[in-house]
Amino acid sequence: MIKQNTSLANPSRIKELELPGRAGVNSARQADLNLLKIAPKGFLDATHFDTVRFPPPPWALKVFNEAAKNGDYAYSPYRGNKDVLETLAGSLTRFMDTEISIQNIILAPGTQAGLFIALSAIAEQGTRVALMSPDYLFSARILRFLGADIGYIPIHESSISPTPDLTALEDEFTKGTRILVFSNPNNPTGYVYSENQLKQVAVLVIKYNVTVVIDSLYSRLLHNNQTYTHLASLPGMQERVITLLGPSKTESLSGYRLGVVIGPVDLMPRLENVLSVIALRAPGYSQHLLSHWLTKDEDWINGLLKTFTNLREMTIKSFRKLPWLKIEPQGGTAYAWPDVSALGMPDEEVAKYLLKDASVLVSPGYQFGVQEQGHFRVCYARDENQWSNALDRIAAVLHDLALKKGID
Repeated sequence: MIKQNTSLANPSRIKELELPGRAGVNSARQADLNLLKIAPKGFLDATHFDTVRFPPPPWALKVFNEAAKNGDYAYSPYRGNKDVLETLAGSLTRFMDTEISIQNIILAPGTQAGLFIALSAIAEQGTRVALMSPDYLFSARILRFLGADIGYIPIHESSISPTPDLTALEDEFTKGTRILVFSNPNNPTGYVYSENQLKQVAVLVIKYNVTVVIDSLYSRLLHNNQTYTHLASLPGMQERVITLLGPSKTESLSGYRLGVVIGPVDLMPRLENVLSVIALRAPGYSQHLLSHWLTKDEDWINGLLKTFTNLREMTIKSFRKLPWLKIEPQGGTAYAWPDVSALGMPDEEVAKYLLKDASVLVSPGYQFGVQEQGHFRVCYARDENQWSNALDRIAAVLHDLALKKGID
């Protein structure tokens, strides 16, 4: 009789983001699963966009169906369909304000896959990587999976403008760190880096010959005419920056699984090699939607942005009814990042109360950096009436928790 071996041949290969000091919880993934175990029936998932309230643009299904009629489109070169790439090169050049050719572009099955491809191509076991904190939860988890070592660079909160700790960043570079990862607009906070802040980062990147992976997924979802500068457009940066873009959020095309990776020509073969072994290519028929992305959709996008901004104002107004809670309007994204540290509770406990008693699932702060205690992230891209009711429930639960803690 053959005994089945259910253990991994090399279990140390798969590493998770640890949560030190938490009894019975040794990884962020375990903490996530523990939270979902108590989810009530019919709970509202406020961790992602509501694609019922915000469906794809009206042309999306038509374009997909037309592409699907041509069986030749099912398979493309690994990097993507040549005609799509040529169209994208022009639209990305205009959007990013820097010259982009098809040699700079790879299509991925989603921006998440693009992030994995980019990090896998430049980081490996023992590589030291600087990561802004807080930042997108899967950046750290992918790096841990690859066996990389993370140096967290704090972003100091401010009512005027968030400020990355440039002293800590240069200290990382001085020690030999040659990779920087961050998102702009920042996920989870919605902060948008100013051009001056990016120029300061660029000075250090050039000085120490660093490669940057920047997640710019929300660079179209900006509020109140917020200005945005693409890092790759700054002098001397295009050959050092891998930019991640895609239509999954602002344009509600998540279900089509499309990501766009723009990077230096000399690095792209390495990214292509990773893509070839994990997915071969982005979905063949879906790729053709990207020929319409970033083109002639300004009116449609502007209408969406007004709705998102109104939802942002609704969310801020509701949270500010709690005088002890701190929150600042976001420059971009459809996320709010309330500071509930006054409660003095682990953020996963706050999230459990909100899920159990308000029937709303939020993203606890630990997901975005081990030092980001006392926060949670909510996505307010939801049906207005549904979200208004959810906000009332969230505020009521937080108010009750504050009363129990003796906080007015």
